[in-house]
Amino acid sequence: MKKIDQITEFDEAISANKPFFLLKHSLTCPISASAYEEFKRFSENADSDTYYLAVQKARELSAHIAATYGVKHESPQVLYFKDGQPVWNASHYKIKEQALKEQLSN
Repeated sequence: MKKIDQITEFDEAISANKPFFLLKHSLTCPISASAYEEFKRFSENADSDTYYLAVQKARELSAHIAATYGVKHESPQVLYFKDGQPVWNASHYKIKEQALKEQLSN
């Protein structure tokens, strides 16, 4: 699980053309803390790259993703990217380790 906070870092992940998950995490929200723990457990054994950003420290990146891909910003929020596009996203209490694993088998 790698922390990113710059648009250039995100663009590198997109350019690699490999599937990856990205968590938009709020440092002050208890729901986000729970989602972060689920994401962390998932990332420890995932067969996919995993990234996260702290919304308070990466607002420009968070806004860039929402504007570029037309996915309304929420926090916490996980997006799954394949072929350079978000193909799935979930927010708040829907961010569970099992839900993330299911995306890998789809």
